[in-house]
Amino acid sequence: MSAVSLRNADLPLADWLADLAVDALIDEADLSPKPALVDRRGSGAHCDLHLGLMHASALSLWPCFRQMAEAAQEHGEVGQPLREALGRIGREGEAAMLATTGGVNTHRGAIWALGLLVAAQALKPDTRDAHAIALRAARIALIDDRAAPHSDSHGARVARRYGARGAREEAQLGFPAVIQHGLPQLLRSRAAGAGEQNARLDALLAIMTTLADTCVLWRAGLEGLTAMQQGARAVLDAGGSASLAGRRQLRALDARLLQLNASPGGAADLLAACLFLDKAGSL
Repeated sequence: MSAVSLRNADLPLADWLADLAVDALIDEADLSPKPALVDRRGSGAHCDLHLGLMHASALSLWPCFRQMAEAAQEHGEVGQPLREALGRIGREGEAAMLATTGGVNTHRGAIWALGLLVAAQALKPDTRDAHAIALRAARIALIDDRAAPHSDSHGARVARRYGARGAREEAQLGFPAVIQHGLPQLLRSRAAGAGEQNARLDALLAIMTTLADTCVLWRAGLEGLTAMQQGARAVLDAGGSASLAGRRQLRALDARLLQLNASPGGAADLLAACLFLDKAGSL
């Protein structure tokens, strides 16, 4: 049975996909305890973010995701017109987000990642294979948006300095951190009986083990990146979030990243992408 046939027949496809994207953002924000990230415990390494703001930001992006899905349905194929429509809608969505948050960047990276995946799913809504959805999103991401303003973001500067992949390159490669690490770990932890919240934490940690997170690099350089990757691997090697030894390692990782003021925001965005693909491929 297709993904479309299992959704509410009265709900338009674009609305359904926007719901999934917003749910993924809220589920990511609520997941606790995440190392140095905003969650139900507090603001992590951030002084300008809190859980309520993350929820408000996610909800403000619903029209943006719906319009991206509608654009994909209207254009019907991967190409320059769709790419530039998504770019325009994404910039409008970012402006709405910033108006909601008082100028705080809560979900800029998530607009890019989830927007591409929403559009990719809308192009072929019967697709249930996460890898196929991610590859279609990559084809969109590889097209230049001629209307995009030049941006020298923190992520772009960090990527140049350290030779790291930024959010743009991660998407253009088909989200390898999600497809090769996050989703497989999510499924393994579920199969092992870890429970849904622990399985999601393990998926986040699996993403963190290999991701050159530009948010961490911006805040704490290579020392922070090494602490994140090695600490995440230590949690998984100790048995994951559902084990006592893994939980101890998770507390140690949280403390270390807070000490370094290093928040893995890039990994958090990719966890939201992971949760979206998990739902889109199973409903």
